[in-house]
Amino acid sequence: MSKDGTNRGGPRPSSGRKAKAVCEKLASGNPGGRKLSVIDFGDEAVNLDGAEMPPIKEYLRKKQKDGSVTCAEAIFKETWEWLRERRCDHLVTTQQIEQYAMSVARWVQCEEAVSDYGFLAKKPTGTVVSSPYVTMGREYMKQANAAWFQIFQVVKENCSVELSGPTPQDDVMERLLRAREGRRF
Repeated sequence: MSKDGTNRGGPRPSSGRKAKAVCEKLASGNPGGRKLSVIDFGDEAVNLDGAEMPPIKEYLRKKQKDGSVTCAEAIFKETWEWLRERRCDHLVTTQQIEQYAMSVARWVQCEEAVSDYGFLAKKPTGTVVSSPYVTMGREYMKQANAAWFQIFQVVKENCSVELSGPTPQDDVMERLLRAREGRRF
């Protein structure tokens, strides 16, 4: 710490070697020798009568300006249930799931706007520019991917078997295609 009270120098946050997943540590014989926290999924169905899903916040199901409702509530439920099946619902915060759900819902909303209004927009001066919905959609997609990678990293690091099968992230494009066909979520 310097004289003015600020921290300078030292390692950057998230620098250094990335942590190995538990299944990789198990496969290599746990070379570090530390006790591993292992969650075994097994092939049997998970008993879901434990903790209930946290209440869904009102802003996830609020009506939009055009009267439609975003798909954020459905994405939240689907993601939470996916985490619950893998016994990782207690490892991921509700805020992370909400952030992911809203980012995906906003991305779908921007893509619908691009479908409705096109790729070009007109400035008040009369010049043509690319649609702002394209840029906003790209940013929301980046946010959604970043949020999903955080969630998936927690699951990946805390399971003892390789993850396979569909994930909520796989269903994002399906939602977009259903929205474009006029079907709701």
